[in-house]
Amino acid sequence: MSTPVQTLHNGIKLVHIPAPGPVCRCGLIINAGSRDESDNEHGLAHFVEHTLFKGTTRRSAHDILNRLDAVGGELNAYTTKDETAIHAAFLEHDLRRAVDIIADMAFNSTFPSRELDKEREVIIDEITSYEDTPAELIFDDFEDLAFAGTPLGHNILGTPASVASFTPDDARRFVARTHATDQMAFVYIGPHKPDAVMRTAEACFSHLPTRQPRPHRVEARSFAHFDKRKDRQTSQAHVVLGCHAPDSFAPDRLEMNVLANILGGPSMNSRLSLALRERNGIAYNVETNYTSFDDNGLFSIYFGTDPQNIDRSMRIVRREVDKLRQSPLSEAAFAKVIRQYANQTLMSADDAESLMLAAGRSANVYGQVLSLFEIASLIRERVSPETLLQAAQRHLDPDSFSRLIYC
Repeated sequence: MSTPVQTLHNGIKLVHIPAPGPVCRCGLIINAGSRDESDNEHGLAHFVEHTLFKGTTRRSAHDILNRLDAVGGELNAYTTKDETAIHAAFLEHDLRRAVDIIADMAFNSTFPSRELDKEREVIIDEITSYEDTPAELIFDDFEDLAFAGTPLGHNILGTPASVASFTPDDARRFVARTHATDQMAFVYIGPHKPDAVMRTAEACFSHLPTRQPRPHRVEARSFAHFDKRKDRQTSQAHVVLGCHAPDSFAPDRLEMNVLANILGGPSMNSRLSLALRERNGIAYNVETNYTSFDDNGLFSIYFGTDPQNIDRSMRIVRREVDKLRQSPLSEAAFAKVIRQYANQTLMSADDAESLMLAAGRSANVYGQVLSLFEIASLIRERVSPETLLQAAQRHLDPDSFSRLIYC
């Protein structure tokens, strides 16, 4: 059955997912990210995420870092284009300690100037390091080009110049404008009973004020077509092909996930892994991703290969995509595909952190959290050879693929 989503009086959603102990996880997932930045704020959401650790009205930066580390736990955070999360792993007797530190950081951060000045250099080093990793950078570059001119069309990290310009007041204004309590979900995974988690959440969150609703997001529905090659002086060529895809509310989003898994999912028997790596030996890394946002989506195929094999590899990719568009899978092939994807979904329960964060996003976006068994059942019930064919024909035309090449 679905995991219940409760709501505290200040609008924060609460999700409890039972799991055996002794390790527990919890997190506050905030439906605000780099897409909510103004034109002069690129990188500010990520800057805020870093500097939430730098002091609150109750704790110094040193106290925050030691609050869970001192008892063997972990405290972390991340930023994406559409969300920010503060999350923790800890042993079950430290539940109150973990929830309290997350609430303190989310609502009481002071962004002290001295600490922010130190953290700038850390973030600028992160930007520099990322630029030295072409296999990761190419995905951001591709998204920037695909969503150019929209709130999704800029790098999450920002630039050294933008990071250097941010002030404590900038951070405070961004939090006040975007971190609305009705756009927050607190998720717990572990052995505590639901009422115990509710009591702890109420003690740590309920006294905090309701934050006004976030301004309506600027839509990012446009998608640019491009064909670019960048000289990165890499020994291996990195290639991303991609196209516009359905948003998070589209009726065929399940089909797009299955198609991505067929072509280049995590298993070594994906079609592109078999075609590029196993049969032809011309690529080591191959992956396909379907990324959906509230108002847009992206389907992408990545591979790394020797520069002389770029064209050959792209012909192979096109052939495999065309196969999915030309005729439906046989019943036997379809049964294998669905069994693999549904079982991968169930096995993802083994990654408690990812499960927790996905539950928070689902609560914020859809207002509900389906169990993994329900998701697996939906896949089996709603996806068919015909709907897969229709989705591939509707969305995966190789002639419409944009491409970006680093070599």
